[in-house]
Amino acid sequence: MDPRRPGLRQVRATHSETEVVVYQAYAAAIALPAVEAQRFVPPFRLQRTTWIKPSFLWMMYRSGWAQKPGQEHILRITLRRETFDAFLECAVVSHYVPELHASEADWKKQVHAAPVVVQWDPERTAALQPLPARTIQMGLRGRAVEHYVAEAIVRIDDITALVHQVRSELALRDRRQLDGILATERHYAVPPDAARRLGVTAE
Repeated sequence: MDPRRPGLRQVRATHSETEVVVYQAYAAAIALPAVEAQRFVPPFRLQRTTWIKPSFLWMMYRSGWAQKPGQEHILRITLRRETFDAFLECAVVSHYVPELHASEADWKKQVHAAPVVVQWDPERTAALQPLPARTIQMGLRGRAVEHYVAEAIVRIDDITALVHQVRSELALRDRRQLDGILATERHYAVPPDAARRLGVTAE
């Protein structure tokens, strides 16, 4: 992905043939029990939309490098790739796009029923400034959240200490840790039908 290209929408993620990495940020009350149990447990609430992000820098922007209240712990969550694809295949973009929908009424009907909604947000620089290219975040709700918690997760790692180290090294103008993380985020081939429905930019 060329982050300088305006409007480019492609999924980039750390992934293998069987797994995909996403990030989430939580307070200790949710994050620590999740790491211990290797699944989300109360006080995590199945009834709330939960947002997953494959972009490390977008997660850093959203959480303020794990400094924002309620987002002090960054979780690196490894998912089954087949589940990540299934989420994409049942997703609807969270706002009306005339090029993607027959009508606004049709979009409203779809987004109301969809278990997954997608937002395309500006990718970020290491200084967390917006770039022209767009990165994906996925909001899971209803049955998608239930599947996420019960079956989708392979591993949960708390990488908060790494986040603090990276932030400190950036302040010292040493990018090695960050470059190592970003080097693993590669173009992800979205299933064709989902790519058309979500407005993914062709290569």
